[in-house]
Amino acid sequence: MLELHIGGPIGLLVLVFDVYAIMQIARSRATGIVRAFWITLILVIPLLGFIIWLFLGPREGRGIFR
Repeated sequence: MLELHIGGPIGLLVLVFDVYAIMQIARSRATGIVRAFWITLILVIPLLGFIIWLFLGPREGRGIFR
């Protein structure tokens, strides 16, 4: 089985992005099941989950320059 270990500054960056995504998901107007799905995805596969959420996740309220 292939294991990917992300540590150091890159691991910290992934953690920050994941926390940001989870906060945005929790604030979204999506249904509880949809929010639970996205949060679970990010917790199970942090880097890939964040990238998938970034492109396919709920859109309202997201954006640094709003």
